[in-house]
Amino acid sequence: MNDLVNVKVTVNKTKYERSVEPRLLLSDFIRHELGLTGTHVGCEHGVCGACTILFDGQSVRSCLMFAVQAHGHEIRTVENLGTPEHLHPLQEAFHEKHGLQCGFCTPGILMTMLPFVENNRNPSEDDIREALSGNICRCTGYEFIVDAVKLASQKMTTPSPSLQGDSPSL
Repeated sequence: MNDLVNVKVTVNKTKYERSVEPRLLLSDFIRHELGLTGTHVGCEHGVCGACTILFDGQSVRSCLMFAVQAHGHEIRTVENLGTPEHLHPLQEAFHEKHGLQCGFCTPGILMTMLPFVENNRNPSEDDIREALSGNICRCTGYEFIVDAVKLASQKMTTPSPSLQGDSPSL
């Protein structure tokens, strides 16, 4: 019989406390304990990237961590990226450039590319491909994904029209 371990974690700005088996994978905790099914499980070996989340702001494979390792940490999943009414610029770019087909890999790619585009405002195609190298997509051939990431980096660099003119004159 396994003893349960108490885990306190913040996921998408909501604090959760659960008692879990020590061997419960973080990906399974997110999906089954919290009901956040946007985090997909593919290979369960950290190779495909489908389970990628942000862990204290860094992209990590949630299938390679136990839920107990997340105790006291902050997690962000794809559910927190945007809303249907107000997509994140990265989601907008994927929509505009047709950067997905079946969509299974998309949440992991979005969560991989989010810190990348935040830290690389004008990435080259080679930089984007290198950042994507840990995410497997069997449908797209990556061309439209690369285009979408390039567009997202431009969108995130260009001020929103609603924000222009709001800064005080010098």
